Amino acid sequence: MAEDMALDLHELRQLESIAKRPRVVSLISSEISHLEKLSKEQTSDPLSTSTPIQTPISSGVKLPSSLPTNYVTLGSFSWDQDSDKVKIYVSLEGVEQEKIKSEFRATSFDVKFHDVQGKNYRCAIPKLNKEIVPEKCLVVVKPKRVIITLLKASKGNWLDIHFKEDKLKPNLDEKRDPMAGIMDLMKNMYDEGDEDMKKTIAKAWTDARSGNAADPLKGYR
Repeated sequence: MAEDMALDLHELRQLESIAKRPRVVSLISSEISHLEKLSKEQTSDPLSTSTPIQTPISSGVKLPSSLPTNYVTLGSFSWDQDSDKVKIYVSLEGVEQEKIKSEFRATSFDVKFHDVQGKNYRCAIPKLNKEIVPEKCLVVVKPKRVIITLLKASKGNWLDIHFKEDKLKPNLDEKRDPMAGIMDLMKNMYDEGDEDMKKTIAKAWTDARSGNAADPLKGYR
């Protein structure tokens, strides 16, 4: 553009030198002054002729970080239930609903709270006491706590929110030695029992080893 302007000025000055009529000379002179002014402005501001820098447009979508996200596990919470649902109460302030990521499965759940006062938290139970209905579970944010509601797949009372195997349930495997099953049952009763129960079972074991106890399977063989 600067080269074109210089050529235009050169040609206009030539025309000015050969022009005779005052009006024509005035018009040419005015155009020369205008081009000289533009030329000086471009010389004083070199950025005006440079290629403009393109600014990227933000789409509002943040690219995922390659670094893993660290979470503080919320192991302490309270809960209650009725025949249809279980409610879990997590004491946590500053949670934003749109920054919660929840995943519910038939026998587990994992709820993550992002950017809560500069930290990330999670509340999860890998194996629940019984099955739930994932699509009907929800998370509600309150000013000072979060409520996680789990809808039970079948009505009833849960003895615990975590899954626990029934240690007192006898093994019904027909190929197994019946006496071994009774000993396992007595061992579980010993582990779960109070002091009196433990003394009673210990005495039964002692009698069985010394031969003083009756055969527990007598009458069934």
